[in-house]
Amino acid sequence: MPAAPDLECLVCRARFRALRPVRFDVPAANRFRGAMGFRLPEEVFRRKPSSGPSGLRDRPRPFVVRAAHLDGCAVEEGAEFSIALHLFWVDSTPFQRALADLGWARLEDWSEEKMRLSLAPTQSGGRGVRVEFLTATELKPAVPAGQFPPFEVLMARLRDRISSLRSFYGPGPLEVDFRSMVEKAAQVRAVRGQLDWLKAERVSARTGQAHPLSGFTGHVEYQGDVGEFLPWLEAGFYTGVGRQTVWGKGAIRVNPSLQVS
Repeated sequence: MPAAPDLECLVCRARFRALRPVRFDVPAANRFRGAMGFRLPEEVFRRKPSSGPSGLRDRPRPFVVRAAHLDGCAVEEGAEFSIALHLFWVDSTPFQRALADLGWARLEDWSEEKMRLSLAPTQSGGRGVRVEFLTATELKPAVPAGQFPPFEVLMARLRDRISSLRSFYGPGPLEVDFRSMVEKAAQVRAVRGQLDWLKAERVSARTGQAHPLSGFTGHVEYQGDVGEFLPWLEAGFYTGVGRQTVWGKGAIRVNPSLQVS
């Protein structure tokens, strides 16, 4: 009997002390991601061309920075602050080294927890679910302002994200009938919700180019047979979904107590 599909993740927490006053832009994750870009080994940070899952031309980076709580914040000299990193790389050492001395902050503490995110279908999913979009989420095809993301689009992008991470950094491709999965997802409908559209951008320290970091936050309630999809949605909290997940975009959460009846 084949093993249940899963994805391994290192959930790391880094605590820093500011060496001088710091004001974080939006998104704050860009400051940490930029610093790691100069310090991480080539094979960890650079996206090499690939013919991976879903025709991806570039490998996804094997990490997610979670620092949205610092967006727009000012930190005084000597004050402590923290971020989270979700790693899909087996060794956290390169990341610790990259963040050990940022020049403007010193790494004071590092902790990590290894998690195995099961993707096995659940039999107690009910007839609906509420999905919370915790950070700016941008899907493809784009969701027009004022509309809800179709469930099949959300699941297709989760499929792409999770399967590519597992293929490149885990034990290999998932043995899942993805076409059937999305066909079933198309039977689940958005029935209500509330979304806000956000606009932001980052400027690359390397190229000077501005890159949009837009998306929506809020929640949507979906109705239909969602038992097969709940584990994927729960994994999306760690992986993110959609574009620019490395900056912490696309963090989602499923609240079981808010499942639609």
